[in-house]
Amino acid sequence: MVLNHSGRRGRRRLHLFASRAHKWLALFIGAQLLIWFSSGALMSFLPIEKVRGEHLVDRAVVEPLPHAMKLVDSNRLIASADGPVEAITYHMLGNRPVAALKTTKRTRLFDAETGAAARPVSAEEAAAIALASWRAASRPSTTVRAVTAESPEYRGELPAWRVAFADPDNTAVYVVAGDGRISGVRTGTWRLYDFFWGLHIMDWKNHENFNTPWLLGFAIGGLVLGIFGTILLFLRWPFRRRPLQS
Repeated sequence: MVLNHSGRRGRRRLHLFASRAHKWLALFIGAQLLIWFSSGALMSFLPIEKVRGEHLVDRAVVEPLPHAMKLVDSNRLIASADGPVEAITYHMLGNRPVAALKTTKRTRLFDAETGAAARPVSAEEAAAIALASWRAASRPSTTVRAVTAESPEYRGELPAWRVAFADPDNTAVYVVAGDGRISGVRTGTWRLYDFFWGLHIMDWKNHENFNTPWLLGFAIGGLVLGIFGTILLFLRWPFRRRPLQS
């Protein structure tokens, strides 16, 4: 392949433009690319079961009702629902039998024997629920506080109770006040994971928006960086003319 003078000049211009664009894009985007790679590697390295605190808290633990207990007719509970009913579960909540009526809007508690509306879960009951779900052999002390607004650490159903354990992983168990369900477990490992997740998706405040303008802009910039790098690779590749066969 033989290039004329204008072709060689055009190639030099393309090479210069691609080289400058690649250099400045690399300087601007390189730091975020490093954050993407390092945060992705760390999140892949951490076992998701440990991030969720499954080794510390059993979210599915439920104390069943006594077999001889006479339960309220489920149709009576359904009649008092404020929306389509998804499920009704009967279980013990501390020392009181309850029926949890779940609709598309919320979950409400009723007395499992009489069908009367039950009071919400108290702070003492929330602590007892969290302690009953604790898997570790040690029994650390707990502190309980009410949660009435979402935060980067918890975006579940409200109102809820935050039961904090004095363990090495600073575990916090979130118990929904409406039905006593464990809706979240937060550990030091989870907080580390969530911090890097916020860096990864470039939502530094709430750590949940995957469609930020920053993420879109840097993703497009990374794509353009790769395109210019490919152009440079093609322009700098040592092409050689093969000798003619006699």
